[in-house]
Amino acid sequence: MTDDPKPRPATLAAQALGWIDETTRAVVAPIHPATTFVRDADNRYPTGRIYIRDDNPTYDQVETLLATLDGGMAALLFSSGMAAAATVFQALSPGDHVVAPKVMYWVLRRWLQEFAVRWGLQVDFVATDDLTAFKAALRPGQTKLVWIETPANPLWTITDIAAAAELTHSAGARLAVDGTVATPVLTRPIEHGADIVMHAATKYLNGHSDVLAGALVAARTDDMWERIRAIRRDGGAVLGSFEAWLLLRGMRTLFLRVRQSCATAQALARHFHGHAKLAQVLYPGLPDHPGHEVAARQMQGGFGGMLSLRLRDGEAAAVKVAAEVKIFKRATSLGGVESLIEHRASIEGPGTAVPGDLLRLSVGIEEPEDLVADLEQALASL
Repeated sequence: MTDDPKPRPATLAAQALGWIDETTRAVVAPIHPATTFVRDADNRYPTGRIYIRDDNPTYDQVETLLATLDGGMAALLFSSGMAAAATVFQALSPGDHVVAPKVMYWVLRRWLQEFAVRWGLQVDFVATDDLTAFKAALRPGQTKLVWIETPANPLWTITDIAAAAELTHSAGARLAVDGTVATPVLTRPIEHGADIVMHAATKYLNGHSDVLAGALVAARTDDMWERIRAIRRDGGAVLGSFEAWLLLRGMRTLFLRVRQSCATAQALARHFHGHAKLAQVLYPGLPDHPGHEVAARQMQGGFGGMLSLRLRDGEAAAVKVAAEVKIFKRATSLGGVESLIEHRASIEGPGTAVPGDLLRLSVGIEEPEDLVADLEQALASL
């Protein structure tokens, strides 16, 4: 007699942990739109639920699934990725020192520069892929949080999570990792020593460009996690019930979508590497990418569905190529089933560190040959 096999993560995601609605025996979770819950005659709440801002039953399956996939103890849903990220910093105290990457999601970087410092946080931006610079930026006893993003948008810089965790913890700080691009399919940062993982769930976790959501996953439920939970509750950065239901629906195909996107992105990177009209292809799956060896060690099963192309003839050429595509959609965001392209410097505007010759690609689940042909015809217009 053998023990029951333990399902792999892809199976857990596909079946949403295998939960069945006890009332109807339905295989799809119900949506709970109620905002408040009834007390018993003794003035107590028999289910422990009081108000939807405190606790939403539609969250239960989503948060449990995400915590399971990321290897964490708990997860929390938020109204957006930015709400999730901001809450982590809001859980700190005035005077705390924070280290963040030079290459990161530009909206969060701007938020740190414009808002976090007003609350008394001290923020240093460093090249987190450079461990010497990383270590030098830490202030033992004062640094309370290190934030890294890997692969980092839009240059797809790779930071060694295990090394970053060791350095961070030696300074007495916590390590938070933006896992949006890698997803739990490719990287589980908690296994490499991270304390908190953030997901812009709008992107790959949902995967259909129809939900705005964010999430945090904790390696342990300590005092900081409880502060984060309280800030979500009292600040009201909560997700709607229907959006939570849609997010769960999207997560059931997460592994299929991410694996297809990774395979296609790798194919595009190989095809266009060395192209006569391109100065550079930025993709961690290419052997000449500076972070390839680290990525190969901490990303299992693929290098992500994001890549960037730098045009040999500069910014005007990049803008023209984006204008000439037929299948790629000229739109912001990433992680959906449709492939997107954008001239990133134009999106970020004045002060951006993104090269003007760069096009950012989010690779969907279309046929690889069609995407290659689309980019080739656009490049031929130059």
